[in-house]
Amino acid sequence: MRAVYKLLQVIGSETEPGQISLGFAFALIAGFTPLVSLHNLLLLFLILVLRVNLSAFFLGLAFFSGVAYLLDPVFHRVGLAVLTAGPLEGLWTTLYNSTLWRLEGFNNSIVMGSLIVSLLLFVPFYLVSNRLILKYREHFLAWVQKTKLVHVLNILRYGAGS
Repeated sequence: MRAVYKLLQVIGSETEPGQISLGFAFALIAGFTPLVSLHNLLLLFLILVLRVNLSAFFLGLAFFSGVAYLLDPVFHRVGLAVLTAGPLEGLWTTLYNSTLWRLEGFNNSIVMGSLIVSLLLFVPFYLVSNRLILKYREHFLAWVQKTKLVHVLNILRYGAGS
């Protein structure tokens, strides 16, 4: 319940929709791929430099980390197809012989597949979530703020004076 309330707070805030959408889109990458990795360190740097909405990122990270377990079979198939593609075999051998590549663990089919899937979904997810946030603010925000559930959650959070 708290996560839903926080989500409604984030998308209903005065924050620029693009910053929120970017937070969710970066969370898609970080949530689908192993959390402790070099590319997620780079992602964290981008999040801080681009002033992405951190609440959206952490909410999305929690959600996509859970969804990733359900998608592991898909990630495995995609990663295996890429790693066993004949024309790319020399590339993978060369990259695997570098320390940085081995630290990333891209020789694992699930790691490779999850990164490929998340990168392919990044831009469409950003665009769709940005559009949905704008539609939510335009059509539903005022109605949601008037509901008794949000009123009760506000009282629980801020006390009876709100």
